[in-house]
Amino acid sequence: MIESFLKSIVDTANIYIWESPAGLPWLVVLLLGTGIYVTFRMGWINFRKFGHAVNVIRGQYDNPEDEGDINHFQALATALSATIGVGNIAGVALGIHYGGPGVILWLWVSGLFGMTLKYAECTLSLHYRTFDKKGHASGGPMYSIERGLGKNWKWMAILFAGLTIISTFGIGCMNQSNTVAVSAASDFNAPDWIVGLILAFLVALVILGGIKRIGAVTSKLLPTMAFIYIMGALFILITHIQELPSLFASIVTEAFRPKAAFGGTAVGMWNLTLLWGIKRALFSNEAGMGSAPIAHAAAKTKEPVREGLVAMVGPFVDTLMVCTLTGLIIVLTGVWDKKKPDLQALDVNKIIVYQKPDFDISDRSLHTVEGASLQIFQGTTQIDSGKAEELIFVFNDGLVDDPLLLKDGKPYTGNLLIENNQVMKGEDESLSLDITGKMLQNSSALTAFAFQKGFKRIGKFGNLIVTICVFLFALSTIISWSYYGDRCVEYLFGVKYVIIYRIIFVGFTYLGAVLALETVWAFGDMALGLMVVPNLISVLLLSPKLVPLTKDYFSRKHKRFK
Repeated sequence: MIESFLKSIVDTANIYIWESPAGLPWLVVLLLGTGIYVTFRMGWINFRKFGHAVNVIRGQYDNPEDEGDINHFQALATALSATIGVGNIAGVALGIHYGGPGVILWLWVSGLFGMTLKYAECTLSLHYRTFDKKGHASGGPMYSIERGLGKNWKWMAILFAGLTIISTFGIGCMNQSNTVAVSAASDFNAPDWIVGLILAFLVALVILGGIKRIGAVTSKLLPTMAFIYIMGALFILITHIQELPSLFASIVTEAFRPKAAFGGTAVGMWNLTLLWGIKRALFSNEAGMGSAPIAHAAAKTKEPVREGLVAMVGPFVDTLMVCTLTGLIIVLTGVWDKKKPDLQALDVNKIIVYQKPDFDISDRSLHTVEGASLQIFQGTTQIDSGKAEELIFVFNDGLVDDPLLLKDGKPYTGNLLIENNQVMKGEDESLSLDITGKMLQNSSALTAFAFQKGFKRIGKFGNLIVTICVFLFALSTIISWSYYGDRCVEYLFGVKYVIIYRIIFVGFTYLGAVLALETVWAFGDMALGLMVVPNLISVLLLSPKLVPLTKDYFSRKHKRFK
């Protein structure tokens, strides 16, 4: 009941934040518009200076004597560990599940302009960062706003820091732990509360060490997990290489003309596909969100532009490479709108239960079930050998085919009382039922389904790649986002409150694992949408400062240290 109430509030907020009641995706316009504006103003620096950015990441300009806490690669690794995460595995799958294959094209568009947007916000972050008495760096949009726009804008700096703290609980940990729990349940039938406890314990061990430990861990963890995932994805693509031309054609076509199965008018469905593409790209690469500048502000460098160039590579790796691989495999293997037949038994309370209608819905496809004016079932019904003649079951917005209700692994027979979509009791006062059947997949389970089909000749190996990477991606993202929260808490309240924040953060890591997928991701989308607005306003207002900073940097010759 409490979770349903919270989800209704968050869903309503997301309508105003992402779509507006009139249906105009104003936040998408603001995000893409700012990215396009900055890209043209900086003369397409994302193309022209990409090679120089790679050389900086390789350490050719690292000066150990520069102020800062971590080197260029560690700063990028920390930021990428927060961006290359479950958004690349679960977020892309979520977007394709709701918006179709055309979502991939809008991921590309967002990633392309996101590169320059990331350059802009991170260059400003380095330019306006501060150092404490011990020489530790602090930076991010809150400092850029306060020091760049003046004290009259401090209210917006405070607003950004507060919204970032809220976002760390959603994007930073709950979305991550929820995805791990979904994968563990799908592959191993692991209880979500055990997954939550394990993640919370591991996170607590690491985040007590501060940014230097975070940088050391992520700089080793990120290359390993990214290599495993990318190699697995490339193997599948190579084995299906003859299908790639038609795949790319369908992506472009469906980006502008989504299939009718996805809803009403052509304009309405184009908006939906565009919206899901931009939302998932933002969740994944964080360009325009203002989070990555907090990590990059700790880099050892005297050149803000240099670190901005390093940051610019982030959306390229995250969205144009890793997200693309995930999306291509999901569409290429054909699982994005197909039901998985060999699922582990699920708790029946995770399924929506409807009264069986008096018309045939057996041929209805994805998302059309919700539009069929179905009624949530309330009351008592008879179950015979696991079959419920009066009920239909919906999971991930699709009908469950051949549903079977189980008690202790055996088909259940008896009465069943259902209230508020929860099984209340059966023949005895307490009843715990599971359900099996063919179900649509979503989140990381959909990506795992795609990898399983791509590696079908070698059994479960594909699932394990995704499961392992989900765990490593989520852990590294949680660790990195805790640092973002640390900096904002210190900015607002002082360093002594950081430990309190970290304890609360660990608690939310556990909470995300046990809450429903839809609730957690809706909260994450709401939080990131709110966080974007003050950051984009500051980037637009401070963009005139970027031009002289960039021209000055490239007008000078720079010494190579390696």
